[in-house]
Amino acid sequence: MAEKKTKKVAEEVKEEVKEEATSPKAKKAKKEKPVKEEVKKPSKPMPTEARAIATNVRVTPRKVRLVIDLVRGKSVNEALGILENVNRAASEPVSKVIRSAMANATNNFGMDKDALYIDTIYANDGLRMKRYMPRAKGSASGLVKRTSHITVVVKMR
Repeated sequence: MAEKKTKKVAEEVKEEVKEEATSPKAKKAKKEKPVKEEVKKPSKPMPTEARAIATNVRVTPRKVRLVIDLVRGKSVNEALGILENVNRAASEPVSKVIRSAMANATNNFGMDKDALYIDTIYANDGLRMKRYMPRAKGSASGLVKRTSHITVVVKMR
């Protein structure tokens, strides 16, 4: 008999638990989650530099380096003035990259156009296109047409 009573009590407890679980109050209690406090994320620091890269420019890196040595460390406006008066093949692509870096700094990062200077400028080897040139008696000799990657980093003074 004691076993029958315990079974009945256990069944009653199960029914009560089911009723509580299906009641609207229990459903609301399950849906309510503890409110988390919003944590303020630290804002990103403002960038101090802007860069521009021109890849596979059809001027040899040696010729580009002669031009970029003239403008390294100068203000952007002064560098563009120098490049306008330099009679070299690489002066046009270098001035384009400097203008692009200046535009990136002013439009993307809100830097002052007049306070920019060229912090870093360098030219690396790009692709090398291998061609051949016909020579005498049906032979040929190789040609390597070099390209360069020009990178400019501008900062504010």
